[in-house]
Amino acid sequence: MEKIEVAGSSVDFFKSIEDGLTTYHFDTSRCGPPEPMVNAMVGLQLLDEHSQLVMINHKSPAGLFPRIEQEFTFDVEELENGFAKVIFRKKIGSKNTTDFTQNSCSGSGCNH
Repeated sequence: MEKIEVAGSSVDFFKSIEDGLTTYHFDTSRCGPPEPMVNAMVGLQLLDEHSQLVMINHKSPAGLFPRIEQEFTFDVEELENGFAKVIFRKKIGSKNTTDFTQNSCSGSGCNH
């Protein structure tokens, strides 16, 4: 994996390419709010229909999903250490409907 610069991120991002699929990776498992949300929103802006974003976090970022579900799919897998691995993909033919400025965590969708 190659480390890449991602404007607005607060953690390291990495990129790999395999069989024509570009995968971006980041780990916010040791970060507190709002860093997981901020980095996910920054990372999602990298995606097109030939890429995916892998997030490792201390839990599933449930507050994020309603904000992005129009444009992205997400699969959550619980890892052996209890962390959550989330794989995001841009929906084919989706319009750019996500408001990436809405990257703070507030209200009942946020489990601090």
